[in-house]
Amino acid sequence: MNTSYDVKFWETRRNSASKTPSYTVRWTVGGLAKSKTFRTKALADSFLSDLRQAAKRGEAFDLKTGLPESMLAPARNEGPTFLTFSQSYLAGRWVHLSALSREAVAYALLSMLPMLVKDIPNRPEDDDLRAVLRTYALLPESRRSELPKQLEKALGWLEKASLPLADLAEPRVIRLALDSIALTFAGKSAAATTVRRKRAILHHMMESAVELRLLPSNPLHAVKWKRPVAADAVDPGTVVNPAQARALLDAVGRVGRTRGRRMVAMFACMYYAALRSEEVAALRRQNCHLPEEGWGVITLERARPQANKRWSDSGESHDERGLKHRAVKETRTIPIPPVLVALLRAHIDEYGAAADGRLFRTGQGSRYSASACSQVWQEARRLAFTPEQLVSRLAARPYDLRHAAVSLWLNAGVPAPEVAKRAGHSVDVLLKVYAKCIDGHQSRANGQIDHALDE
Repeated sequence: MNTSYDVKFWETRRNSASKTPSYTVRWTVGGLAKSKTFRTKALADSFLSDLRQAAKRGEAFDLKTGLPESMLAPARNEGPTFLTFSQSYLAGRWVHLSALSREAVAYALLSMLPMLVKDIPNRPEDDDLRAVLRTYALLPESRRSELPKQLEKALGWLEKASLPLADLAEPRVIRLALDSIALTFAGKSAAATTVRRKRAILHHMMESAVELRLLPSNPLHAVKWKRPVAADAVDPGTVVNPAQARALLDAVGRVGRTRGRRMVAMFACMYYAALRSEEVAALRRQNCHLPEEGWGVITLERARPQANKRWSDSGESHDERGLKHRAVKETRTIPIPPVLVALLRAHIDEYGAAADGRLFRTGQGSRYSASACSQVWQEARRLAFTPEQLVSRLAARPYDLRHAAVSLWLNAGVPAPEVAKRAGHSVDVLLKVYAKCIDGHQSRANGQIDHALDE
């Protein structure tokens, strides 16, 4: 490595020509000009301070990168591979993440790890590489079962072929990582929301590597890569009106001999109380105040999101957690209309509750899986909808009932803060995501506009 002790620094400069304000640190090493641009002045000043402190300590500066020895990434044969860093990253974050978040990190790594490898012979099939990562290599050691023999070769190859983490400092390699998360496992373009989530995970991993001094800076800041645009707002084409919602709930009760009837009140909670699916799964008899007449109240305490058993704390498909966007023991109170009170009372009269008070469970007492709920829902759509509606996006998923509920409340004139409180959102998110007209209300809106224009 060629180094020099001849270092000079200049003041941080604001780049006024850029549309987005940025700040550039400038210095020279052995007479060679160096610069690095940051999004904020605080970051630029911090970086410049690190350089100056290194110079005061008498460190040599690398002529190629312009960085002092203490800020250079470790030699590639000394630092971790991307595989070993990924394993330590997920293991270190494990206790702080929900099962769904662990699964999201793992699936982002399933996209990247098979791509960030050296070109060495006898590469296994991608399916085998992902299988050994998903079922063994990315799990903490204490949760690993015995590695199947057919996957031993895949793991051995991956351990040898995985690129050094330091290679990700090269634009070519970090761009390869970005390109890998933009595709599905089948090689097609991934959904924009999926790409955005995986890029956020990669960004956090690179920030952690910088914090641990495994990389000199976050390499994502050095490449220009256009992210796909993700739609945050609810698609109005998915939102049912009250008549359509009632028809769907009636159809749910006609699916199978008893299977659908046991789920009517469950889906009704999503429409009449805007509950999330994980909130419905955790709803207990003691959470419900159900008077014989008038409005009732649901007081939510916990949620039971579904994830693969290998990522949960309990080893089951559902882990009990606090409510989304709330402190661990914080509750949410939702007034419920008489129609939902009646449905819940009828459900309890017919099916009772589990020993712990849970309302919704199969005939054998187990929890409903997401796939079971989806199967019943799709059959209900076939029973309730016209052929044109059936092939449309209208209420394509049970979760669209929640969107319909919040949209209905807003269109009914309920103040946004009250809607946000009931739905478990901030007002900002509510207005950005849920303020949509429901199906069939466009004509009423058009009439109001016509009336205003005629005045």
